[in-house]
Amino acid sequence: MNSSRDQLARQLAEAVAAALVEDLQHQSRVLLVVSGGSTPAAFLRALSTLPLDWTHVDVTLADERWVEESDPASNARLVRETLLQNCAAGARFVGLKTSAGTPEEGVAEASARMCGVPWPASAVVLGMGADGHTASLFADSPELELALATAEPLVAVRSPGRSELRMTLSADYLHRARRHFLHITGEHKRAVLAHAMLGDDVRDKPVRTFLACPLSIYWAP
Repeated sequence: MNSSRDQLARQLAEAVAAALVEDLQHQSRVLLVVSGGSTPAAFLRALSTLPLDWTHVDVTLADERWVEESDPASNARLVRETLLQNCAAGARFVGLKTSAGTPEEGVAEASARMCGVPWPASAVVLGMGADGHTASLFADSPELELALATAEPLVAVRSPGRSELRMTLSADYLHRARRHFLHITGEHKRAVLAHAMLGDDVRDKPVRTFLACPLSIYWAP
């Protein structure tokens, strides 16, 4: 176990929980947007143990691979197995995957689901790939321009460098959140983020689209 990463996960969980509690003081439901991958698992587990009124919390994903929830690559599966446990078992999860064969065919139904959750989100917890992507905003995706510009909630994404089809929240909807957190680990990603901070070409390092707004960065070796 990496104790610094575990401590980071706990600190991030406490910050996100505090944001949800604060917003629940003046609205009946709140929204939390989380990311998939390997990095957030410890954070999601830590968050699941924190006591708050989870029955009034909606949870959705920044992006999703177009696979069945039983697939190990499913971000929905990760959320159900890590976050929707313990104190957080009563939260309502709103997934991005539909029964449609492709993200393009499923985008209308998934977008309708997004109309039923309380925007703006109280918090978005983003990750970042080693190439500088975040959510499923990839530099080599033909849909990147659309995902950065559209006012629609979701975009079906194809990345030539990856085999999976994906659905992602648009940059506009991710920007709407009241609070943004970036959760990364390892020296390489620290270097990638430092490089991203030195430039402004969002199409080269899509994570840059969130560096211009208030962003709480959580990093551990």
